[in-house]
Amino acid sequence: MMSQVDILKMFWSWGNHDLAYYKQYVGYNAITADQFKEITGVDYVA
Repeated sequence: MMSQVDILKMFWSWGNHDLAYYKQYVGYNAITADQFKEITGVDYVA
């Protein structure tokens, strides 16, 4: 089974580069700010 981070990395690789989409997951505590940066390459700013 894929983790939430793996799924979001896959979405990123498919071209979904809408940072607001990924910020929602941090807001829901599904991923951490560090994982956000790992996926997007951008520091998380609330």
